[in-house]
Amino acid sequence: MEKMGQIMKIQIKNLGVQKQAEFSLGDLTIICGNNNTGKTYATYALHGFLSLWGESFSIDIPETDISRLLAEGVVHINISEYVKQAEYILKNGCREYVKLLPMVFAAPIDRFKETEFQITLEPGDIDPVGKYNRRISSANAEHFSITKSEGSAELIVTLLVEKDKLKIPTDVIKQFIGDALKKIIFGRLFPNPFIASAERTGASIFRKELNFPRSRLLEEISQPEKNLNPMDLLLKAYRDYALPVKSNVDFTRQLETIFKRNSFIKETHPDVLSDFADIIGGEYTVTRNDELYYVPKGKHVKLSMVESSSAVRSLLDIGFYLRHVAQPGDLLMVDEPELNLHPENQRRVVRLFSRLVNLGIKVFITTHSDYIIKELNTLIMLNHDRQHLRRIAEKEGYKKEELISVHQIKVYIAEEALVKLDNSLRKTRCLTLTPADIDPELGIEARSFDTTIETMNRIQEEIVWGEE
Repeated sequence: MEKMGQIMKIQIKNLGVQKQAEFSLGDLTIICGNNNTGKTYATYALHGFLSLWGESFSIDIPETDISRLLAEGVVHINISEYVKQAEYILKNGCREYVKLLPMVFAAPIDRFKETEFQITLEPGDIDPVGKYNRRISSANAEHFSITKSEGSAELIVTLLVEKDKLKIPTDVIKQFIGDALKKIIFGRLFPNPFIASAERTGASIFRKELNFPRSRLLEEISQPEKNLNPMDLLLKAYRDYALPVKSNVDFTRQLETIFKRNSFIKETHPDVLSDFADIIGGEYTVTRNDELYYVPKGKHVKLSMVESSSAVRSLLDIGFYLRHVAQPGDLLMVDEPELNLHPENQRRVVRLFSRLVNLGIKVFITTHSDYIIKELNTLIMLNHDRQHLRRIAEKEGYKKEELISVHQIKVYIAEEALVKLDNSLRKTRCLTLTPADIDPELGIEARSFDTTIETMNRIQEEIVWGEE
């Protein structure tokens, strides 16, 4: 099964150790490479943008539209006029997003003074949302509505109270209308991100204790000589942790509430959850007392996260995401999915990710695992209509919906390479992201692992045959 999606191009400059790099977001995106080569920086920057673009983007609503709304009770806004400005809005939004990077990375402002982050649009990328409907109210009274009908190019803002009874400032009305336009114009372009950070195993154990604002408050009030500003404490607390880590921890702290919801996977693809249960060897459950447990398959015992294996803890948030949160069009981001997993389970996780891609969920991972790349290669190589390949797939237990096409995949290697920097006539060797070659017949060229494997093979051959 092949499912092509929009391909978003991201350009970064002077971000962490990455001097200049570019990568595209495919249906499945992989960044591999050695430690300290910028994989996590690229991942966190993308997650931060997808989480905060609504705050970074700005759409100015003319004063004449507000005057017409107040005078006539309704105003019709031509959405296509704002679609024409999409590239300009995006460019300015990315510039504003860079100012938020210190918060995204919980790092000093000076570290990003030369950083650039840019999303590039391709022709036809903008596909406005079909329907939109929102009513603005306060104190049990509805003030105005913002609607867009399917197929319409107009956003209709309607006043629902008399002008003299409207208690909302005009600047706030402008903001509501601007937010609606942002969601309509860019809502289909930017997927909703969910991230499983490399810190997820610890978060699963200490999830109840990891209340960042409370911990900071207790720390600060223990020093009575300080003049305390509560808002400063809250903001400082969140800046102590990178946004993806905070998002991950916040998710694990709310599992009891999340447990009450159903994802589209649970509703329509329960076999995916069965495959996930096979990977962890059981399932997660929340009791009536809001206590989280892991229940091993075939055993009458409930284990707390402390008692459970590191693999069970490592996959906790992914399991809850799949069962209770996932929606088509999401972006599942996993930093090092191989954490604490046996090689066989690494293979099975790759097959799970490929299945998710074919169900309409984009997947973005960083990895150090050769097992993950090789299993993905198997899924690519089996995805051809040939009799012997169908026979192998059936014999080895591969499902058709797990197979994937090279056109769905983007793979990048974080490494040193010659790059022509802006305003430079010569190429400079620096850390960047190099696209990996992907062959439909042979799969991904994972040279970041090849050198190490070849070295190990050479040493072992010398050990075995060297005496001769």
